[in-house]
Amino acid sequence: MTSAPQPTPATETTAPQNGGGGHAMALLVIASCQLMVVLDITIVNIALPDIQRSLDFSTTSLSWVVNAYTLTFGGLLLLGGRAGDILGRRRVFIVGVLVFVLASLLGGLAQNEGQLLSARALQGVGGAIASPTSLALISTTFREGPERNRAFGVFAAVSAGGGAIGLLAGGILVEYLNWRWVLFVNVPIGLLIALATPRYIKESERHPGRFDLAGAFTSTLGMVLLVYGFIRAGQDGWRDTLTLASFGAAVVVLAVFILIERRSRQPITPLHMFADRNRAGTYGIMLCLAAAIFGMFFFLTLFVQNVLDFSPLAAGFAFLPVSAVIAVGAGLASRFLPTYGPKPFMVVGAILAAAGLGWLTLTDVDSTYAGSILGPMLVFSLGMGMEFVSLTLMALSNVPTPETGAASGLLNATQQVGGSLGLSILVTMYGTASRNEANDQIPAFLAQATPAERLRFQRTGQLPAPWSDHVLTAGVSAAFVMAAIFTVLAALIAMVVIQVRPSDLERLQGGAGPPGA
Repeated sequence: MTSAPQPTPATETTAPQNGGGGHAMALLVIASCQLMVVLDITIVNIALPDIQRSLDFSTTSLSWVVNAYTLTFGGLLLLGGRAGDILGRRRVFIVGVLVFVLASLLGGLAQNEGQLLSARALQGVGGAIASPTSLALISTTFREGPERNRAFGVFAAVSAGGGAIGLLAGGILVEYLNWRWVLFVNVPIGLLIALATPRYIKESERHPGRFDLAGAFTSTLGMVLLVYGFIRAGQDGWRDTLTLASFGAAVVVLAVFILIERRSRQPITPLHMFADRNRAGTYGIMLCLAAAIFGMFFFLTLFVQNVLDFSPLAAGFAFLPVSAVIAVGAGLASRFLPTYGPKPFMVVGAILAAAGLGWLTLTDVDSTYAGSILGPMLVFSLGMGMEFVSLTLMALSNVPTPETGAASGLLNATQQVGGSLGLSILVTMYGTASRNEANDQIPAFLAQATPAERLRFQRTGQLPAPWSDHVLTAGVSAAFVMAAIFTVLAALIAMVVIQVRPSDLERLQGGAGPPGA
């Protein structure tokens, strides 16, 4: 058994005193919070048709049930990480969980569009406070080396697999209860987490400082504008006036943010973290892979429900193997990281993800779940499990304890914003390919359609099956081509940018490594 380094004062402050059982419970509390926050991104997707009927959403406004959460969650992650550094991570963690619980309760009780969208935005605020703080708590609760590697492995598996679990849970709740329970379910879970946290997690050392309010405001506004620009581009095209205005405003606001951070004595995002090539490369890889995994869940959900005619519950079960294989990949990476370092897992993981997405581009209307979906989905998931452990470790490597909250917040923000931006690009690819395919399918449909079917098509503009299946499949295949390109780019970044030093391997094996390494 490798020797553990002497704990730093921050580690002593946060380490549970009740031995291995306390560490296990601390990890359970932290991982449960991350699972609750992450799966909320997908658990609502299954319920959208029921929400639309219940609250009379239009098709356009319905998309904001998802976007309201995504925008506030991605936009406020940096502020959430900084709050934990200054105010104490356990305290901020509990506040974030309770805000999330309150928002979930209000959302479940919503009686109209405005109430639900406001609750979803507030959920994003709670998630943005709790999520980066939970990752920072791992860094200060578990000693560097094998113990922390295992904790990061569990955290990464939960983060990556939460989307699939959300789809399954959403299917069960909608089918056997109603859509409100995809929000109500967070209330008892969140309250248990808030009650258990003071018992199993000690408060971290508080680092004196001030909130960089100007930096927090400009970073949040800039990311919201950028995410909104891409989301709108997917809906209304790249030439839309509001799309272009959002991109232009985002560039200006983010430029102001960089100027503020360069001049601030206590910036919300220490820009010197990007000077480390490994950390900068890690953020670039996360951007690409988040786009890929968001895209896989989104488009495969469409395909299995609309083309393969899976029910919401069946669709949820169809994605369950993703979580299991991501856990396997995360376990393998955690086990062998001390021997080989993170770079091989970054490269191999991205290549496996690209292979799985490349395989999915072959999907057509005659494809079956067992014959054409399950295999590539498992290959993709194995690669992603390897990636998330390696990326998490590399992003927090050599980060001073007072800045772990900011570093973890930036990693989470990169994942969320990368997923949102990437998905919008994939939706644009989908829209172009599906429109081209529709132009080919419309003549075939009109040649065989009855007068009633022609009248319905003129009124709605929607092709019926089986012509609509060809349109959707063509769009999904094109989106997977772009997603595969993202993962290839991630592999190239890992090969060229990432460099693992001997001191990094020594720390992973439980040694302290040379000072300042």
